[in-house]
Amino acid sequence: MPSVAFLGPLGTFHEQALLTQPDLAQLELMPLPSIPAVLAAVDHEEADLGFAAVENAIEGSVNVTLDTLAFERELLIQREVVIGVQLSFLVPPGVALADVRRVASFPVATAQCRRFLSEKLPDVEVVAVNSTAEAARLVGEEGRGDSAAIGTRLAGELYGLEVLETDVEDHPDNETRFVLVARHGVPAPTGHDKTSIVCFQHADRPGSLLGILQEFAARAINLARLESRPTKRGLGDYCFFIDLEGHVADEVVADSLRDLKSKLADVRFLGSYPAAGDHGPSRRRDADVAWRAADVWITDLRRQIRF
Repeated sequence: MPSVAFLGPLGTFHEQALLTQPDLAQLELMPLPSIPAVLAAVDHEEADLGFAAVENAIEGSVNVTLDTLAFERELLIQREVVIGVQLSFLVPPGVALADVRRVASFPVATAQCRRFLSEKLPDVEVVAVNSTAEAARLVGEEGRGDSAAIGTRLAGELYGLEVLETDVEDHPDNETRFVLVARHGVPAPTGHDKTSIVCFQHADRPGSLLGILQEFAARAINLARLESRPTKRGLGDYCFFIDLEGHVADEVVADSLRDLKSKLADVRFLGSYPAAGDHGPSRRRDADVAWRAADVWITDLRRQIRF
């Protein structure tokens, strides 16, 4: 049976999001201790697929996932999954809020609960662990009367903890985006797709980012996400992570990537894949039709050249 690796142990948001996908839920589930371990397992052919968070509506990007995909592992995104996040404050049985002196959780989750912690537990010690479920497991195993975890209700049930408070995240419209990755293969276009790339500049100079963005603006390609990250090669040396609407099979997308590849130091292709959500693909389809019409026009003009 094919396997899918995800951030464990059991009870994480990664597992919760993964199980929303019926085809993935039927695979052999492989919980691993960290996101780099998940992506390494796929790269080393120890797992067929990997599932990892890339972005949160409150805290922003999950940098460990982005950096591993950009600089360490040559994997391709197969799909994205977006789920709402509800965080619970979990304690051993009988522990009250006033008793808590230490809170454990995944740093991205803790950051989503800053207001709750500052208002209700301003002097608490925050302990970083590899996942929200790992925090619940540790607190449950230790059984200390002064410890709590921030995680899922499912993790609390799995590790013998009680839900002291629910929805402790700072903002109610909290969502996390996950990606499924594989060693190779690009899913067929669906008409509602995204393409993810990383752009590396020859040098940091005025207008370099504008030059990249103009390739998409000229073709009416909408950008869903743009973020700069250090390249690890020196202070001030940055690359750009870009999610754009459309598929590499679309002529306008392929044309923009071709131009970028020819002008930049490098372009890393992270995948073209079905986008989450139900909104229609009409803008992408119209832009592709316009590009094809323009291509026919220019081809006809070039036929008239006398050599």
